[in-house]
Amino acid sequence: MDSDGTYDGRTTREGRVPGPSAPPEHPPKPRHAPPQSPTLTDWLRADRPAAEPGVWRYGHTPRAEVETPQTPDRALASGAVISFLACVLVWSLMRNTYIPFWDAPLNLFTPDSWYKANGEPVMGTGGMKAKPIYETLFVAALLYGFGRLGSWHTAWNRLVVARGPWVQALAVVPVAYVTLLLVDHHQLPVRQLVYAFLPYTPNDNVANTELVKTAENVIDVAVVLVFAWLGGAARAVRRLFGAPAAAPAVPGRSPAPPSAAQDPADDPVEWGQVRGGGMGEVADRLAAEVRGGGMNDVDYARIRRAWETVRVDPSRQRAFADAVRDNGAGACVHPSGARDLPVRAARHDLLARQVLLGTVDDGARNPYARRGTRLALDPAVLGTSLLAVGPSGTGKTRQLVRPVVESLALQALAGQAAVIAVGAAGSQLGPDAAYDVVVRIGDPGSVYDLDLYGGTTDPDEAATLLADAFTGDVPGMDVRRAATALAQLLGPFRAVHGRFPAVPELRELLERVPGAVDGLRAALESAGHPAMLRELDARDRQHGAPGDPGAVLADRVALLDRPAFAGFFDTTAQSRLFSLRSLEHPLRVRIDLPERGHADASRMLARLLLAQFTASASARADRSLFAFLAFDDASRTLTAETVRGVQRLRSVNAGVLLTLRTLDDVPEALRTPLLGSVGCRMVFSGVTTWDGQRFAEAWGTEWVEARDVTSRTVFADQPLTRAIHAFRKLVTGKAVTTDAVTVRQVERERWSASDLANAVPPGHAVLSLTTVRGERAAPLLVRLAG
Repeated sequence: MDSDGTYDGRTTREGRVPGPSAPPEHPPKPRHAPPQSPTLTDWLRADRPAAEPGVWRYGHTPRAEVETPQTPDRALASGAVISFLACVLVWSLMRNTYIPFWDAPLNLFTPDSWYKANGEPVMGTGGMKAKPIYETLFVAALLYGFGRLGSWHTAWNRLVVARGPWVQALAVVPVAYVTLLLVDHHQLPVRQLVYAFLPYTPNDNVANTELVKTAENVIDVAVVLVFAWLGGAARAVRRLFGAPAAAPAVPGRSPAPPSAAQDPADDPVEWGQVRGGGMGEVADRLAAEVRGGGMNDVDYARIRRAWETVRVDPSRQRAFADAVRDNGAGACVHPSGARDLPVRAARHDLLARQVLLGTVDDGARNPYARRGTRLALDPAVLGTSLLAVGPSGTGKTRQLVRPVVESLALQALAGQAAVIAVGAAGSQLGPDAAYDVVVRIGDPGSVYDLDLYGGTTDPDEAATLLADAFTGDVPGMDVRRAATALAQLLGPFRAVHGRFPAVPELRELLERVPGAVDGLRAALESAGHPAMLRELDARDRQHGAPGDPGAVLADRVALLDRPAFAGFFDTTAQSRLFSLRSLEHPLRVRIDLPERGHADASRMLARLLLAQFTASASARADRSLFAFLAFDDASRTLTAETVRGVQRLRSVNAGVLLTLRTLDDVPEALRTPLLGSVGCRMVFSGVTTWDGQRFAEAWGTEWVEARDVTSRTVFADQPLTRAIHAFRKLVTGKAVTTDAVTVRQVERERWSASDLANAVPPGHAVLSLTTVRGERAAPLLVRLAG
């Protein structure tokens, strides 16, 4: 994944010719068959039940809300042993007639002539078969009753099977040996039952003896096979012959089998909605593509999205039918012509629009209903925006940003989203082929350029966005005055030239270069723009006055007026500009910032992109596409205005992903508003207690049950009791005490600052989610995938 699906060639040292490669060795034989991916038909028919926010719905099995009380191992073992000994005692007493009338049902339903006075069956009568059958049934009933009473099955699974196959195999050896002894000594009526049904030969003792020995051997082998199966021999045989072992059923984690046969009208494979819309031929063609393997998950999601637009606007029905008839699974394809990404780094479910991030830890810190379930993100939660904080090297890019961007890129191919990924040059955000537009600012080989003014034609709006980006991080600077100063220059320039100034021209105007200002004034006078002349005169009067932002703006524009950026931010329509006004189209965009050599300029451009995104997402006429902006590093990117803009995104079907190394990269006055403006918060392992304190306050408290145990020394009044207590203290070294338990409800933090800093293991993160509809998921400790 790190090499974007390519392999590096072998390096050669100077003056040395590489020899031929050694023939590759045969790979070892796999121990089991590799897992097979489900077909598109199985994937479509898999169950996706409704679940809480963040649950991976594909094949999800809901768990109980409250954990079932579990017997401690020590009590379970003692109960199993005691019940077994009680079972042996009861059977021994009955066999030796110490418990009368245990055979009363047998005597009630069989003739008395079948038995002797001592209860033994008479040779040649039905009692030879009836009594062994009754004894066998009675023993089975005893074993079943005492087994249920002592929870033998649970004790075997938890105390033996759970400790590994070797413990399981060794544990059955003594049990099998004792059972064979009981069978051989006729304490268990197995042989008696078999003897009663053997085909004996009259007057042939030798043949009958051989028959009995053969039956005894068969009984012994059967007992051994039963205990071999109990010891896990079946699993060992499957592994030996290469058959895949059955995976244990884990709630929320098992692969989803296809659901049972369903009504064709509801079967997603049959395209029942299309068929119900009177387009049976189209539905048949699409169903044939699904069954024939010519359609993938992106195709299905894209065509289903196109059908939804047809249902909204029936005038598109004919065009939809013609596209499916001519292209099949390639109908309504993305403008780029791509039907999938060149490589996928995460697991996606486009039917639910989810991307898998990891698995909720199966520990006491998480709610029981979410333990062991898989965690995923979708536009419903990303629409409230996500803030992730973690030190470098904790996997923010690989385990969060890359999967989320990849998921939305797939949804863009399906016509459902528009995604913009912003990171430093060289960030592992996917190969260039996975994007429609790649803007490499500062790279002369970049095909696309960035529109500095965000595609707007309003000077006041452009000035507001630029002022927030240029001066939003300057302490004490009034952004509104900076916006006014820029508008007083952008308006007159556009009135004369029909465009906004390029970076060198804007710098000259801010620095009051005589030739630039005088030329603009003369052009305004000749064109007859008195209103714009007043704007320019107002800028002249404010220049150099106390609090004038012109000097600061000129210094910030100078960061972009560098030789490395020559040819960028062009406003003369001579380059291929990308503007954030394009969010109404399903675009996949990656913007590489020159972080290494121009850190200040990169941070300023990041602020500009965030400001332009919040403004453009709100100004869209068509908000059916989910618009998303992902920052691989949002350090020094946030301003007071953009924080307010992020909070407004959830109402316009848009969201942002912000990753930080620490909250110290955000101005102190904005840290609390930032945590309040995002609906999803994520803390990686290794954060400081100062950052943890902020998140602990944001996540609040909950009511928990606290148990306080108080030990009190027992003082006896009776001499005998005092003597017993003295002897016990002499033996154990501890005084005799009694415990008083107090149970009460207390309010505690969900995650304390110390827990977030010290109790989150590597490769894990604590994540809370909120949907755009207001549904919430409490902070969960998640083991991240990858």
